[in-house]
Amino acid sequence: MVDDQEPEGNPPGSRFAAMKIPAYRRLWWGGIFIFLASQTQQVARGWLAYELTESNSALGGVIFGFGVSLLIATPFSGVVADRFPKRRIMILAQGVMGLAALGIALAVATDVIEYWMLVAASVVQGSGMSMLGPSRLAMTADLVERHALTNAIFLSNASVQATRVFGPVVAGLLIAVEPVGIGGVYFLGSALALMSVISAAGLPPGNPRGSSGRTPFGDMADGISYVRKRPELTRLLTIGVLVVMFGFPHVTFLPGLIQDIYELDAWALGVLTGSAAIGAVSSSLFLANVATKRLTTLQFQAGVTFAVWLAVFAAVPNYWAGVVIMIAVGGASSAYQAMNNSQALVIADVEYHGRVQSLLMLAFSGFGLMALPMGLLADAAGIRETMVLMAVLVGICVLLGEAWRRRQAQPDIPDL
Repeated sequence: MVDDQEPEGNPPGSRFAAMKIPAYRRLWWGGIFIFLASQTQQVARGWLAYELTESNSALGGVIFGFGVSLLIATPFSGVVADRFPKRRIMILAQGVMGLAALGIALAVATDVIEYWMLVAASVVQGSGMSMLGPSRLAMTADLVERHALTNAIFLSNASVQATRVFGPVVAGLLIAVEPVGIGGVYFLGSALALMSVISAAGLPPGNPRGSSGRTPFGDMADGISYVRKRPELTRLLTIGVLVVMFGFPHVTFLPGLIQDIYELDAWALGVLTGSAAIGAVSSSLFLANVATKRLTTLQFQAGVTFAVWLAVFAAVPNYWAGVVIMIAVGGASSAYQAMNNSQALVIADVEYHGRVQSLLMLAFSGFGLMALPMGLLADAAGIRETMVLMAVLVGICVLLGEAWRRRQAQPDIPDL
């Protein structure tokens, strides 16, 4: 980003405009590798945790460990992304995530795996993801012009969601192949993480833009103060955290839904998760060249759609009908989150991008923390009933966010 005077809107035919930038393409492919590693492990982790414990609470416990590490590390990761070269942070974060995957792979291969190891690996990988997210998105803002930032974010989101199409399907099939199994999925994840490290090594340094002269805690406090002074940014961060926290934990309980309700095997989990990703990829590509001024309205529509279809998914009795409905759930939830990120970064000044993104990522710590009580509720009241409650809470949050927006006299989002 080199110029603050940007043309209005995205230029016509710019759906893949950011892909013309070589460094952005390398960043994009690196994202494919690391998120494919994450998605394959997510299926393997959930399946293994349920096999070891036969408990929805245990599924929630694994994600709870992920959420705790995000909650602790994420505020500092935004400061780090604004103070140190982003390339270095990305290499370190992806390397740590790869080592955690390798550790579980070896534990499974040597038949010493225990549930606590999954929780520990989840904590380590959550820490790595907390460092990766802000630095990766801030690097995106460094590589593209401000008027193309929305396009770059949606293309990045499309790459992430594409891994949700292939990752779960591949993982489900590999788990079912006896010579490969869960251990093989984790070995694959560690190899993909290594490929992401190699890809990141070829990126520009992503050096910070000057020094604030403050301590890390001072930078963190400054970032929070910066957000509080911008009403629309505050609204986006607050409602975005609540929607992710209450709605996204539904993915945690899909293994239990598959085994207990539908009485199917790992392949069915891969197909169901992949269908959500197909919807997410489709929505990301559709919105890649949408005008910034339309994002607010479209985000509200996506939030309502997410809530409605999640409730329908919870109630549908047939597996294949659930697969179709999950396409809508995945598309709406992904669109909501991506538009939230895009609007927040368009509003924020460049030197605050890392800290703003770290606050956005706190939503996923909330998602992780909420997974445990939701898991306890699912064991006590049922998975379907718990998912309906999630849908209701998402709908309430989206409506509150819209009411909050209408009370604000002037929006903060520039008409790019």
